[in-house]
Amino acid sequence: MMINKNLLLPRKGKKTIAYDVFYKDDNIPKPVVIFCHGYKGYKDWGAWNLVAERFAKEGCFFLKFNFSHNGGTPKNPIDFSDLEAFAQNNFTIELDDLEDIINFISATDNFGNEINSNTISLIAHSRGAGIILIKASEEPRIKNVITWAGVSDFKERFQIGSSQFNDWKEKGITYIENSRTKQLMPHYFQFFQDFSANENRLTIKLAVQKLNIPFLVIQGRDDATVTEAEASLLHQWSSTSELEIIKNGDHSFGTMHPWKERELPKNLNKVVEKSIAFLKKADN
Repeated sequence: MMINKNLLLPRKGKKTIAYDVFYKDDNIPKPVVIFCHGYKGYKDWGAWNLVAERFAKEGCFFLKFNFSHNGGTPKNPIDFSDLEAFAQNNFTIELDDLEDIINFISATDNFGNEINSNTISLIAHSRGAGIILIKASEEPRIKNVITWAGVSDFKERFQIGSSQFNDWKEKGITYIENSRTKQLMPHYFQFFQDFSANENRLTIKLAVQKLNIPFLVIQGRDDATVTEAEASLLHQWSSTSELEIIKNGDHSFGTMHPWKERELPKNLNKVVEKSIAFLKKADN
């Protein structure tokens, strides 16, 4: 298996994107799977590398990347050494990042004959799910989409009108603690302003209702961050969706960072198995 980590996608006028690819080096064109991390996430979090290896063993060309403003840097893709970038992040930037990744993998000859760019699937965890659902609704090159503990609504998370929101608006900045690094991670108010200016595009319900491709919703029953009700809404909004509930599954399906085991946790393994089976069925 070929594993190439921390490859760089330079972009004119934009931040460079760090990405990894996992695939069997057998000169056979493979369906592409692009994985997007969630809020305060990154491509190397928890057991994501083991996830990538599993998909590659099943014949996929698996690409995972860091959103350009997730707070990491190409030299330090794991810890959050660029908090100014994190503060400047918004949903529009993440959609642009994903579009550039799709454009790159659709046209590159860096990987020889290993890529079948006619079959591109998107998978994302948590907040990243909203990004891939919007992009899939806009991008005809996407053939399948899978959400893991995926959010159904960006707007409600701003808690508009609350004291916290009003304080953020007044000061122009707010902070949220990273439980792992203990950093106070900043958000400028531009994050909400960008959402407000693009609310129609960034309403996940409207995007899901436009989807006409196979869509798998996977949700943990014991997820305290994204509820089962949100998964049910995603499923209800799409006539092409399937819903899988993981009994006793939490928000990360049993993984944590750092993940030092060489095996996937039981529930995340179920998620991966169901996702691979879904893609194989959809592609037949």
